[in-house]
Amino acid sequence: MLVRQVIVRGFRNLADLEREVPARGAAILGANAQGKTNLLEAIYYPVLFRSLRGAPDQQVVGQGGHHSGFHLELSLAGAGVEHIATTVVGRKKRIVLDGELIDRVTAAVGAWMSVAFVPGDLALATGPAAERRLYLDRLLSLAGRSYLRALGRYRAALAQRNSALRHGQTEVARAFDSPLAEAGAQLVQTRLGWVSGAAQQFAAEFECLGESEPASLQYQGNSELADASSWESALAVSLSEDLARGTTTVGPHRHDLLLRIGNRGIREYGSTGQQRSAAVALKLIEIATLRQCRGTQPALLLDDVFAELDRERQSRLALRLLGPEDRQVFVTTPRADELPPNLDLPVWTVEDGRIV
Repeated sequence: MLVRQVIVRGFRNLADLEREVPARGAAILGANAQGKTNLLEAIYYPVLFRSLRGAPDQQVVGQGGHHSGFHLELSLAGAGVEHIATTVVGRKKRIVLDGELIDRVTAAVGAWMSVAFVPGDLALATGPAAERRLYLDRLLSLAGRSYLRALGRYRAALAQRNSALRHGQTEVARAFDSPLAEAGAQLVQTRLGWVSGAAQQFAAEFECLGESEPASLQYQGNSELADASSWESALAVSLSEDLARGTTTVGPHRHDLLLRIGNRGIREYGSTGQQRSAAVALKLIEIATLRQCRGTQPALLLDDVFAELDRERQSRLALRLLGPEDRQVFVTTPRADELPPNLDLPVWTVEDGRIV
C-alpha cells in the first residue's frame, strides 16, 4: 500500500502543496517548528480521519486565520481504494473514496493504512493502561471492521449506562447490560486472540532489538468476559459499587496489556532502553498484524525516533523498522546526520512549511 501523490491545503503551518511521492518514501528534514511533523500528520490523517497527535480537527486548521478548514488528498497504489479526499470545515467532515461520498467515518477507516511511531509512543511501555487500550482498539479496528463496529456499540452502551448510574437510575442502567455484554464479549474475545498470537513475536522482537532478558506480553483483565453469558453475574456483583462511583467498573474499558521482562513489569522496573524496546516491539507487531489481516503492507511513519540512539542501536532499529523493500517509509529528523547510515531514502527538506 503506497502513497503516490499527496495534496495538502490549509493544514497547520504547511503551505499548500501537491507532491508526487517516491515509492520508497522519504526522509523529511527540517529544524524545529518548520512543519516536518505536520507533514507526517497530514499523511497519517486519512488512516483514522483524525490527528495522530490526538488534536481536534479545529486545532489542525492552517494558522494565520486564512483558512476555515483543511483539505487532504492521497492517491494510492496497492490498496482497494485508489484515491481518498477529506475536507473538514468547522465540525463538518466530508470523505470521498474513489469519487464516492462516504456518509460515515467508520465506513472509510482502514482504506489507507499506515503505522506511526512518534516519541510519545514510549507511553505504550511507561504510561497508564489507557495508552495500551487505545493501542489495542486502534490496531484491532484497522485489522477488522467487526471489531470497529463492536467498539462503537460498546462505547455507546457504556456511555448510556454510566449516565444512568450517575443519576442513580438503577433499572435504566441495567437495561444497557445486555448490549454492553454482547459488544464487550466480542472485544475481549478478539483481544485475547490477538494477545495469544502476539506474545511470541513480542518476546522475539525484544531479543532481536538486543535485549538479553526474556520478555512477555499478557492480557490483564477478566478473560471470562469473552463469554457474553458471564456478564450478567459480573455486572450484578459490581452494581452497588458502580452506583456509588457513578461509572461501570467491569469490562474491557478497564483492562490492560501487561508487559514484563523476566519477572518484573517493564513500566515499573524496566530501564529506559528496555521501555523503548517494548514500545518498538508493539509497533512491529502492529505492522505484522495489519499485514496479515488486511493482506497488504502498511506504510510506516517515523517521527524523530533515532535522535537519542547511538549508531549501533540506530542501525539495529532501522533494520527492524524499515523491513522489506515493498514497505513505504516516511521518517522525520532535524539533521541528516541523525539518520542511521543504512537508511537509504529520498530526502525532502521542509522550511517554513514548504518542501524545498
